[in-house]
Amino acid sequence: MTTRLAAPPAERRGAPAVRRRLALQLVFELALPLGGFYGLQALGVGQWAALLVGSLLAVPWVVHGMIKRRRVEAMAVFTLVLMAVGALMTLVTGDARVLLIRDSWLFGLIGLWILGTLPTRRPFVLALSQAVVTARVGEEGRRTWLSQWDGDGVFRRRLRVLTAVWGLGFTLDAGVRVVLATTLPVGWVPLVSTAQWLAVLGGLIAFHRRYVVRHGLKA
Repeated sequence: MTTRLAAPPAERRGAPAVRRRLALQLVFELALPLGGFYGLQALGVGQWAALLVGSLLAVPWVVHGMIKRRRVEAMAVFTLVLMAVGALMTLVTGDARVLLIRDSWLFGLIGLWILGTLPTRRPFVLALSQAVVTARVGEEGRRTWLSQWDGDGVFRRRLRVLTAVWGLGFTLDAGVRVVLATTLPVGWVPLVSTAQWLAVLGGLIAFHRRYVVRHGLKA
């Protein structure tokens, strides 16, 4: 069981900033492409063109994030590459379902990458949590929380359990997306796949929070 560290008010204000960033990601990476697709459809644009343009609406947001933070993030570059490959394949094949399945590649590869971090010294959840821990308890608190990794086998095992759950969640979600993209009418796929992803994400976050509190992993 870890001792919860006190943090100055200025440092605790970092938590709302994290929530704000997540909210903006939902708006620009989910709501905007979805709204763009159905908005273009309402204007009479074909499904193929609406999907292509709608999916590219998130590109300025991803690029803006890298410019604002003044660093090239691997995940952002990975997302942009998949967007470009998906758009190129759609232009070549003229098949809207190719673009719909592109999201499955993204989520499937993310899931496999998360699972691939399990045997390493920096599993996904350990890396993901550091920004949140710093926002809550400051840099010194982060170092104290992180020091448990080297000296506490139970702490390591529990973070690996969380990492496995996130990896399996992303991987299974990718499989569901493939089924949806290949069986549902094209016009329904963006809405249904977004809704099911929000359900999966909500379930993962709820499990994560409960597990963290139950096992004393919160800084």
